[in-house]
Amino acid sequence: MNGASPHSPVPTGQVAGPTLVTARWVVGHAGSRHHLLEHGEVVFHRDRIVFVGHDYQGEVARRVDFGQALIGPGFIDLDALADLDTTILGFDNQPSWEKGRIWPKTYMDRGPYEMYTPQELAFQKHYAFAQLIRNGITTALPIASLFYREWGETTEEFASAADSAEALGLRVYLGPAYRAGNTFIHDDGKIDFHFDEARGLANLDEAIAFCRRFEGMADGLVRTMLAPDRIETATAELLRRSAAAAADLDVPIRLHCCQSKLEYDTVERLHGMSPPEWLASIGFLSERALLPHGTYVTGSSRIERSGNDLEIIRDGGATVVHCPLVSARHGSTIESFARYRAMGLRIGMGTDTWPPDMVLNMQVGMMLCRVVDASTMTVRSEDYYDAATVGGADALRRPDLGRLMPGAKADIVVFDLGHDRIGQVIDPIQTMMLNGAGRDVSTVIIDGRFVMSDGVIPGFDPAEAQRRAQAQFDRLIGLYPERTWKHPPVGDIFSSSYPVTRPAS
Repeated sequence: MNGASPHSPVPTGQVAGPTLVTARWVVGHAGSRHHLLEHGEVVFHRDRIVFVGHDYQGEVARRVDFGQALIGPGFIDLDALADLDTTILGFDNQPSWEKGRIWPKTYMDRGPYEMYTPQELAFQKHYAFAQLIRNGITTALPIASLFYREWGETTEEFASAADSAEALGLRVYLGPAYRAGNTFIHDDGKIDFHFDEARGLANLDEAIAFCRRFEGMADGLVRTMLAPDRIETATAELLRRSAAAAADLDVPIRLHCCQSKLEYDTVERLHGMSPPEWLASIGFLSERALLPHGTYVTGSSRIERSGNDLEIIRDGGATVVHCPLVSARHGSTIESFARYRAMGLRIGMGTDTWPPDMVLNMQVGMMLCRVVDASTMTVRSEDYYDAATVGGADALRRPDLGRLMPGAKADIVVFDLGHDRIGQVIDPIQTMMLNGAGRDVSTVIIDGRFVMSDGVIPGFDPAEAQRRAQAQFDRLIGLYPERTWKHPPVGDIFSSSYPVTRPAS
């Protein structure tokens, strides 16, 4: 074999000519299934994989041996955090409606406003996109909270997000989130809904225009999607038009659905049907539809009524976006991952929280499934690994993603198995699921470009980014009383784990 030494430093950017990478383990793909290659090789040229196996006989421009590592396909995150960490605000501060997660009527009456500047929003996307790469996520569909927004997301911020994705090299599906309504709290503590369908439809038109303008940008690295925010803040007309537009544009459409008791009960009260029944009745469900989180459905312990919610989602062709870490943090989970798979439901994975660590996400999912089913045999490591790779690719109708095989996109992640904290290795996927973390990702290749090498993303200063993110977060916390029921001081909204003693001034 011609080329550089197998011990060459890990390159950055795109290498001219074919590149061969090897490691102790490689996750190849053949016959519609992943398989493990010990001391395997992957060769890619420009943006495509040309060989996966042993003893490649062709010419290469560069070789890199990653040693005691696992080379696998990049993770696909269908609900990828693209925000600062807001989960921590509600982690120990409940109930959420009393702690600023729902607008009070007084804030509504004064007129909601943007709590982040355009520059802050642009930075947040860039910061979040870098974190996704650092955790081995190579394809991301961003999600951010609308709690801090005047209404929906804007074309301008997503134009900036497209620029950040291109600069960092992250594969993304972008589209500004929109809605036709929002929840709010009356002075007496009653939760209610405000709807402005005309505004929501105008935002949908803007989202469609965004798709037409940005689809295929950056040589196809940037694709688009439609993102109506939550089922309970949408109207039938908004969702009908959204589904029709997704079909016309041939783009994914994501709608948060079946994720809380409040949402489920609200949809039943407003429309006389369960959320999946309502979506089916208005023609929303299709193979393009992505539905986070699917935890509140008939047949689960959380919903008392009878029905066939999961069958409706399955038969409609939609994908359940499973986000076990954030669901567990809020006291819920799907019941269960194994049952959903056995029913034939399409399942992909989403992080939707900090850290955007797909490995941790899968680990929590496995544990929850085994607890719910009271069995260690109900789910195996490869079942979740499949969901985070080929499951996401199939949800996006992208057979060129989520697998390492000739003709697929060169989206490759190197997972370090050579350090002392990883424990002992029998099977690399099982070791990842037992002892690993997103922090074990050492190198990421997207579209044939080394976007992170030895943990370093060119041009991204993690220390400075963390400082700037914390400063923005602190400013947001200072604004919280304005959008919290009865406007208590910050100290009453956010508790401390223990009493705090500060030095005398």
